[in-house]
Amino acid sequence: MMELMPRPAYLQKLLRFKNSNFIKVITGVRRGGKSYLLLLYKQYLEQHGVSDRQIIYLSFEDLKHYQLRNMQALYAYLQKQIIPNQRMYFLLDEIQLVDDWQEVVNSLRLSELNDITITGSNAQILSGDLSTRIAGRYVEIKVYPLSFQEFAAWRLGTEYDQRQLLKCYRQYLQIGGFPAVALADADLRPTILSGIYNTILLKDINVRSNIRDANMVTLVSSYLADTVGQLINPNKIVRTLQSSDPHNQKLSYRFVAKLLRSFQDAYLFERAERYDIRGRKRLTSQGKYYIVDQGLRRFILGSEQNNRGSELENVVYLELLRRGYQVEVGKLDEKEIDFIASKGEDLQYVQVTLKLPENSTRETDNLLAIPNNFQKLVISGSIEEYDQIAGIPVVNIIDWLLNQSK
Repeated sequence: MMELMPRPAYLQKLLRFKNSNFIKVITGVRRGGKSYLLLLYKQYLEQHGVSDRQIIYLSFEDLKHYQLRNMQALYAYLQKQIIPNQRMYFLLDEIQLVDDWQEVVNSLRLSELNDITITGSNAQILSGDLSTRIAGRYVEIKVYPLSFQEFAAWRLGTEYDQRQLLKCYRQYLQIGGFPAVALADADLRPTILSGIYNTILLKDINVRSNIRDANMVTLVSSYLADTVGQLINPNKIVRTLQSSDPHNQKLSYRFVAKLLRSFQDAYLFERAERYDIRGRKRLTSQGKYYIVDQGLRRFILGSEQNNRGSELENVVYLELLRRGYQVEVGKLDEKEIDFIASKGEDLQYVQVTLKLPENSTRETDNLLAIPNNFQKLVISGSIEEYDQIAGIPVVNIIDWLLNQSK
C-alpha cells in the first residue's frame, strides 16, 4: 500500500477509541477526507502488526461490492471473515448505501472483540434507529476538507519561507482543501470540483431528499454561496429570488426550508445561529450560512464574483469548527460580533476583518462593549502594525491558522 499523506489530528481522534466498544462514526462532506481517513487508519493498523486477515475493509461505492449492499448478504459475508477469538477491525466506507445497515452494525457491536469504524456522507446516518440503539456507544468524528495547516504541510513540507507561505495561502483560498483537489494538477482541479459539487447535489440532496427540481437546487445553493456571512432565512431567499426572476415564482417557504436542511445534512453548508449576548438567548429566525470549502465556493460563483471579506469570514468559521468549537454569530444591542466560539469552559469572541480600518476602532469597540471578561480576538486578513489594541489581541489570518493555541 502506498504511503498516504498524513492527517494526524483526525487519526489521533480515531486512535483514542481503538480497541474500544465505541463505534467510530466518521462523517462529513462527500470527498472531504472520510475515506482517506479510513485508509489512514487501515495503514496504521498494518504498520503496527495487525494481520491483513483481521482487517475487513469494504467501500460500498465500489461496484465490486454491490451485492453486499443488502443487510443479509453483508452480514453473512462478514460472519465468514471473522476469526474466532481474534480482534477484528471492520472498516465500512459509505455504509449508508447498504439497506438496513444499522442491523449489521448493531449486531457486530455485540462482540467486545470487534473494532468498528464506519463512514457516511449524510447527517441522517446518526438519526433514527441507529442513534436510538447505540446511544452512548458511538463517537462521531466529523471530517472537514484540509485546514490551511494541513494544506501547507502537504504542499510545502517543513521547510519554507514567508514568501512561499503567502503564495500557499493564496492558493488555498483559490482551490480549497478537498484532498483530491490539493493533490491534483492545476488543469484537473476545476473538473474535480465540478464532479464533487454535482455529485453532492445529485446524490446527497436531489435523490436522498427526493427533490426533483434540480434547477432550483442549483439556484438556491448558488444564492447561499453568494451570501456567505449574511443573515438570511427561507422567506428572504424566496423574496430575493422571486424578485430577480419571474421564473422563480414556484419557490416556496416550505421548499426552501427543506432544501436548507438538506444542504446541512449533506455537509455542504453549515448554519450559525444568532445569539443575543445581552439577552442570553438564541434568535432562531435568522442565521448565517457558510460553505464547507472556499475552493468550492469559487467554483460555484466564479472567481470574479468573489467577496474577499466573506471569504475570510468563511475560512475563520470553518477553522473554529475544526478546532471543536460550537460557533454562533453575536448580537449586542445594535452591534454585531462575528463569532462566539465555545468549547467547554473556553469561550471566545472573534471579529474578522480584511484590514483594520484607518481612523476607526469599530472592530475592537464592538468587542470591548461585551460585558464580560472572556477572551476577545481580532483576526485580520493583512499584516497589522499593532499586535493588540486596547488590550485586545490582533492576529494575522495566516499566523492564526497555523497556531492552534490562539
